[in-house]
Amino acid sequence: MAHREFKQKIYAEFARIGNALGSARRLELLDLLAQGPRYVEALANETDMSVANVSQHLQVLRQARLVEAERTGTKALYKLADKHVLDLWLTLRSVAEDRLAELGQLRREVDIDNENSLVPRDELELLIQDRQAVLLDTRPSAEFQHGHLPEAISMPIDELPERLHELPQDRPIIAYCRGDYCLFADEAVALLREKGFEAHRLEGGWPEWWSEDRAIVGKEG
Repeated sequence: MAHREFKQKIYAEFARIGNALGSARRLELLDLLAQGPRYVEALANETDMSVANVSQHLQVLRQARLVEAERTGTKALYKLADKHVLDLWLTLRSVAEDRLAELGQLRREVDIDNENSLVPRDELELLIQDRQAVLLDTRPSAEFQHGHLPEAISMPIDELPERLHELPQDRPIIAYCRGDYCLFADEAVALLREKGFEAHRLEGGWPEWWSEDRAIVGKEG
């Protein structure tokens, strides 16, 4: 194979990944699959897309080997191909944060919580081990069951108002959710503070924690 022919073919292969990532809806699907496997119908419900549209996007991701599907009866359960795909998504996000001022403006427009209240991931393990704080996972219970941070209590955001009595008021509450661009934890912190709790949000969330190879409970792929 000639040098130029090799170059053309190899960059065409790289472009398959770029093309698969070149859709806002496919990036949203990857972000959801970072929380755990999902059926097409569940993805359609969360993204307000039709089942047919979701299926088409998943096929593009599958052809690029970014997601895999496992048959369970007549349905296909989709998941990220491996942790490298999560790393790719988080790296893309990080580059966007560094290069696109518009992203920072959007974050400021929707942020509920003040960044000063963030608990760094590096500090969390010590706080939990010493029982100095309570850790809340505010994602849907199915995501918690797939994988979660050690010592976390599952308390989905829609259940939190009715379960406040389960939480101690003599220790800080640290909430986390699907990551930097998920608002479940911010909403939980706002509600908890309104009810008299000391509450903080964890820096990042499940995807960032998993990507850094920190200890987890449950499955990771």
